[in-house]
Amino acid sequence: MTDLVTFGETMLRLSPPRGERLETTGDLAVQAGGAESNVAVGAARLGADARWLSKLPDSPLGRRIVNELRSHGVRSGVAWTEPDESRLGTYYLEHGGAPRGTNVIYDRTDAAITTVSPDELPTDAVEEAEWFHTTGITPALSAAAAETTTALLKTAGDAGTTRSFDLNYRSKLWDPQTARAAYEDLFEHVDTLFVPRRDAREVLDREGDAVEIAHGLATEFAFDTVVVTRGLEGAVALHDGSMYEQDVFEADTFDAIGTGDAFVAGFIAERLRGGDLPAALQWGSATAALKRTTDGDLAVTTRAEVQSVIDGEGGINR
Repeated sequence: MTDLVTFGETMLRLSPPRGERLETTGDLAVQAGGAESNVAVGAARLGADARWLSKLPDSPLGRRIVNELRSHGVRSGVAWTEPDESRLGTYYLEHGGAPRGTNVIYDRTDAAITTVSPDELPTDAVEEAEWFHTTGITPALSAAAAETTTALLKTAGDAGTTRSFDLNYRSKLWDPQTARAAYEDLFEHVDTLFVPRRDAREVLDREGDAVEIAHGLATEFAFDTVVVTRGLEGAVALHDGSMYEQDVFEADTFDAIGTGDAFVAGFIAERLRGGDLPAALQWGSATAALKRTTDGDLAVTTRAEVQSVIDGEGGINR
């Protein structure tokens, strides 16, 4: 039985060196990046047997994605298309400090995943998995991607697989009103919800602090677990009527992209090992802290490193 199956789009991330602009740089670093595959990689590196489902063009770029994920221990279940029928989505990340800030430019129109259907994917992997995870990015990509997201969540529910959903709202993909309607249609098929407090307020139109938001969502949609992240203020989780709180672990931020995915990966990996909610929150927070110290979308870490953060043993490794 596979521990974790995720479903979603993975793109190539193209980034100029820090301090350079996209319009003038002569170099671009190339890496894989996608919320659901980021979670699969993070969990796999922490000991989970993870598999990622998607649709890709059968091209050097599509194969590069699979090869990079495989290098971190993630197996794939990919529907391949002919290279002239679709393309691989990409995104450009330009790091910048204040006052410019970091900018993301998507180039994902007509990506292969926009035509995905459930019958193209190994749905038996979802049925046999202990945990299935996807995010609110995927249904924003196309009607087909939204329908497949719903179908896979239903398949997981029918099989007794635990289902988690990270809201992961992207304003460059859709507006809050459209997103909210789509998310709420999916909520009946979700057991564990991850939601940033900001998105709960701005997209789901929730009022109050994180604790009130968690209680409100759990009451209305009957989630087993609601995890509300609060940036530098940490996270809270509601489970079986009990509320748990976790502070962030301090970290030097080299690259914040993928931090939320790393948190989810650490949380799920610990739950799969039988850890309780407080332990899962600790592992999520520690994995997120380590991710901030590395370049790229992926949380390239180990259980020993995460445990050292939890134990307060970070520092020079001699």
